[in-house]
Parts: sequence; structure tokens; C-alpha cells
Amino acid sequence: MVICVKSFSELTTKDLYAVLQLRSEIFVVEQNCVYQDIDGKDFNALHVLGFKNDQLVAYTRIFKPGDYFKDASIGRVVVKKSERQHKYGYNIMEASITAVKEQLQQTTIKISAQKYLLKFYNNLGFKEEGEEYLEDGIPHMVMYKH
Repeated sequence: MVICVKSFSELTTKDLYAVLQLRSEIFVVEQNCVYQDIDGKDFNALHVLGFKNDQLVAYTRIFKPGDYFKDASIGRVVVKKSERQHKYGYNIMEASITAVKEQLQQTTIKISAQKYLLKFYNNLGFKEEGEEYLEDGIPHMVMYKH
């Protein structure tokens, strides 16, 4: 998988279409969750794209402190269902953590993690803080990496 980090203005129309298609495929269709994915926040994000054979298979978006949360954050973490056996989730998250450190000069990262993925995020150094809550009908936990 080839990973690149782009600002919103650096995304091509093909990139943007692939991002929105993948996010919709997973967050709306696979997870059977009706919600507004196109939330107006993509303009301020750094987009971490993972391509395999020119197809987008993994993605995250990153925010500097104050653009989404008080701290830097990583969100919309997604891997195409047919590609999950390759551990691309770890690859895209490691690249995202590196981008937060190198491009945003931040070491504290906040995420809003779907509860069933806690072990995945624990393995990347994130720790739960606070109580479980529902976001779009799905149990979540706030997690931090310091």
C-alpha cells in the first residue's frame, strides 16, 4: 500500500470521489448508519490516503488542535472490507500518527473510537478516557495517545 498525505486543496477530484465513496461504503452502508458524513470539516483536515493498485483501500483524516477537538485528532479511520486481512488499518494509523507528529508538531492525539475497536487502538498506544457514549447509534470511547 502506498500512503500519501494531502490537504483538501491538494486532493484531486478523483481522490475526493474515492474518499467519499469509501467512507460511505463503510460508515453508511456496511455499518447501517444513516448520518451526514460530508460534515464540512474536510476543508480543514489533512487527508491520509492508502492506495493499492491505484485504488483507495485505507483512509483517515487529521485535524490540528482547535479544528475539531482541543487536541490534534485522527478520525474517519476506514479500511475497505476486502482489504482488512492485510493489516492496512495499522499502516494507515501509523502513517497518521507520524503525520500528526511531523506535520502538526503535536504529540497528544485524541480519537473518538468505536468501542469494538478498542484493542486495535490500544495496540497503537491509545488509552481510553471517560465513559462510553453513543455517536450515531454506535458505542464509542474517547481515547488519547500522549
